[in-house]
Amino acid sequence: MDPAVTIAGLSKQFTLHVQGGVILPVLSGVALTVAPGECVALHGASGTGKSSLLRLVYGNYRCQAGSIVVRHRGESIDIATATPQKILELRRHTIGYVSQFLRVVPRVPAVEVVAEPGRAFGMSRLEAEHRAERLLSRLRIPERLWHLPPATFSGGEQQRINLARGFVVDFPVLLLDEPTAALDADNRRTVVSLIGEAKARGAAILGIFHDAEVREAVADRLIPMRGLSQAA
Repeated sequence: MDPAVTIAGLSKQFTLHVQGGVILPVLSGVALTVAPGECVALHGASGTGKSSLLRLVYGNYRCQAGSIVVRHRGESIDIATATPQKILELRRHTIGYVSQFLRVVPRVPAVEVVAEPGRAFGMSRLEAEHRAERLLSRLRIPERLWHLPPATFSGGEQQRINLARGFVVDFPVLLLDEPTAALDADNRRTVVSLIGEAKARGAAILGIFHDAEVREAVADRLIPMRGLSQAA
C-alpha cells in the first residue's frame, strides 16, 4: 500500500531577526513515511524539532528544502510547494491536527467549536453537531458546558475540546502533538481508543507522545528525532 505521507530531504531553519539574523537549524535531511492505518511516534528531547515537523506537514511552516507529499483524494500533493488555497483544501478534507493549545474564536460555544471542522468538510449542521456531542460525551465534557465558550474552561477541558475537533472528521491523516498531556487516566484511555479506531479505519497518524504508556499503546513505530536524517 502506498504511503499516505512521504517526507524526503526535509530541512528547516529559523532566522532570529531580534538576535542579529542568527540562523537556527532545526531539521536537516528528514526522511520518513507513514502508511494508512499506521501510527508513527516521533521521540526525542525537547528542542529536537518534533513539533516543528508536525507544523511543516500541516503547512504552518515552509521548509528550506525537501518535500512533504500527502495523498489527497487520489492525487499526491507536495505541501512544501502547494499554494495556500491547496493547503486549506488539505486541511478541510485530508489532514487533521491536534496541537498543544486550543485557539478558537472567542464566545463561540464549545459544541460549535468542535463541529466546525465537520461543517468545513461538508457535513450538515445536524450531523456535525451530533458527532461533536458524541465526542464531547466520550471525552467527559459535562453537557452543561457544551454551550459555553471554551475560553472559560480549564486547561484539561480545553485539551479535550481540541481532541474532539481533531477527531470529529475521519481525516485520512492525523497529526497529534502531545494529545494526552493535560488529561487524567480515564481520558487518556479514551484517547488511546480514539487513536485505535482511527488506525482501524485506515488513518495515517504522525504524533508526539511523551506519556510512555500511551506511546506504547498506540505507536507502531518509534522514530528517534536524531535519526530522522535516515529514511524510515
